[in-house]
Amino acid sequence: MAEIADEPSSAYPVLDSETVYRTGRVIDLRTDSVAMPGGGSATRDVVVHPGAVGVIALDEGGRVLLIRQYRHAVGRLLWEPPAGLLDVAGEDPLEAAKRELYEEAHLSAGRWDVLIDAFTSPGMTDEAVRVYLARDVSPAPGARFQGVDEEADLPTEWVPLDHAVQLALSGRLHNPLAVMGVLAASANAREAFAWLRPADSPWQEMSPFPGSSNVTRAES
Repeated sequence: MAEIADEPSSAYPVLDSETVYRTGRVIDLRTDSVAMPGGGSATRDVVVHPGAVGVIALDEGGRVLLIRQYRHAVGRLLWEPPAGLLDVAGEDPLEAAKRELYEEAHLSAGRWDVLIDAFTSPGMTDEAVRVYLARDVSPAPGARFQGVDEEADLPTEWVPLDHAVQLALSGRLHNPLAVMGVLAASANAREAFAWLRPADSPWQEMSPFPGSSNVTRAES
């Protein structure tokens, strides 16, 4: 059997590229003219995204932490793992994950591993995400972080991992980091977590884009 692994390709070189809209917040919109292998070219629109990290936090009882947050694009309250954007220029993704676990759940963890990497919607955006597994979880010291807007009220639930898998497979969980995270955690648990990677594993898919707000400030 041939080795199955995603890899970069030079078969579709970009002939021309233009940032057609800069939001000044998180994303930008870029239009590329791409050479096709059979000759000619095609136009492709790309939502340029800084990427994100998520945290599947497991307690000693094998329960996973889920947080409920409103997501305006879909008009729904979604149950999600702690997660956040990689829009702080130069921030290490592991440190970003630790920050999100602290800010959204006021927790810290003694053990961190890479659980799964993914592109969330590669047909339209370059958003890459890394989901970590956090164990040896305990309350964080100090005062709790106070979020704003949608993050001002984030109810939390500790859900048995097997039940979280059932929620995902029955169509009651829709956040991609939650779905892929609980399924990956469950698969790993059955193998005594043998498939985990070290928390500092290389991540070549991580986007160099620091977010539109940072680019806008740099241009002004």
